Amino acid sequence: MWLWGSLTASGAPPSGSLHGAAARVDLADLAGASSLGGRLETLRGRTVLIAAQDPLTSALALIELDGVARRMVLCPPDLTPDQAPAVMRDSAADAYVTDAGAVAVSGLEGLRVSSGPALQPLGCARRRSHDTEWVLLTAGTTGAPKLVRHTLASLTSAFTAQEAPPSPLVWGTFYDIRRYGGLQILLRALHHGSLVVSSAAESTADFLARAAAAGVTHFSGTPSHWRRALMSGAAARISPRYVRLSGEIADQGILDSLRSAFPNATVAHAFASTEAGVGFEVRDGLAGFPAGLIGAPGAAVEIDVAGGTLRLRSAGNATDYLGAHAPALKDSEGFVDTGDRVELRDGRYVFIGRSGGVINVGGLKVYPEEVEAVINAQPGVRMSLVRARRSPITGAIVTAEVVLVQGAAARRPHDVVKGEILEACRRGLAAHKVPMTIRIVPALEVSPSGKLVRPDA
Repeated sequence: MWLWGSLTASGAPPSGSLHGAAARVDLADLAGASSLGGRLETLRGRTVLIAAQDPLTSALALIELDGVARRMVLCPPDLTPDQAPAVMRDSAADAYVTDAGAVAVSGLEGLRVSSGPALQPLGCARRRSHDTEWVLLTAGTTGAPKLVRHTLASLTSAFTAQEAPPSPLVWGTFYDIRRYGGLQILLRALHHGSLVVSSAAESTADFLARAAAAGVTHFSGTPSHWRRALMSGAAARISPRYVRLSGEIADQGILDSLRSAFPNATVAHAFASTEAGVGFEVRDGLAGFPAGLIGAPGAAVEIDVAGGTLRLRSAGNATDYLGAHAPALKDSEGFVDTGDRVELRDGRYVFIGRSGGVINVGGLKVYPEEVEAVINAQPGVRMSLVRARRSPITGAIVTAEVVLVQGAAARRPHDVVKGEILEACRRGLAAHKVPMTIRIVPALEVSPSGKLVRPDA
């Protein structure tokens, strides 16, 4: 199995396109042309870092190098020069693909090949010589990123058995395509239509305008991406048939907001991670997932809850971590421990937070995401961030920063809004989980991977 071969399995060239911020490339043109400046064959059998800054350029390189390179390493644009040498060492890279943004990859070494969306004649027929490994980087927000090894089969396992749509789709995604969530959408789009590729250099409004012009039908992002889009006022420019959330907990507040913003769309939230792959998709409009998914007979993805933590086992799991001192990716039963904590409530599992993100209040556990879900469900709240503040008595106390929706709700007296939020928390949470302080803020920081930035206590 190789990517170009699967895209041309029917005998006809692919019909879709990739829409970048500054260029568009029709996939059919890749049959006889290349983005790699005539140097595709020099990369055959090598381990290649995809280190281009432009996501469109990176997408083209992935298409061309699968089946050619021994291993591809997808470097997100925020990879730092300090991190680059370790990535090269642990992946055994001996070449890298870059573009006009080369200044950001000064820590890389080996054969350098320049790439770009301006195609040049290929000069030879495309052929497969390797079962290329695909290596993705974890976010690395607290240190060096881990290198996660996948295959094309594991990356596409979630959708290859699905029936082809009756008409081509036009996908858009807020994700960077070099992260797992964005790569999933890129691969789906390549097989069933086109993709409008996002760029960190353009505003949310400009990206959504470009997506609308391309006739986007399907759109994905994290809950934080979607909250930012709704805050921008530009979400009304698109009219997708399908809206997807993943990467963070999709609480009821954001699900309801998206259903209101896109009344004619299917709003779905999916659980996926770089290591575990795609676990499931929920389309019933409710946060969490039905308990019936646990241990479902014949399921392509085996889902288990052990000690309150979600575990997955499927063909979509990554193979392992790369590196001499890399930890084990799977447990003794072959499951990937996602680190996501869930609780069974009225026949449904709800996500309460990450195992490593707990706040300890006098020996009692508080998961920030559980508190945020209550706050985000309040009228007039767009998003929130719950964090710890040190306390000499309890070790830590819970605090919250809240962003309000624009318009009339934002003009209400802040003391009134904070009082309503506090009362909702008192009704819905145990006393030690209720924020001691609530602060109204104009915005919250979102990481390059589309997730709320959660600073240490």
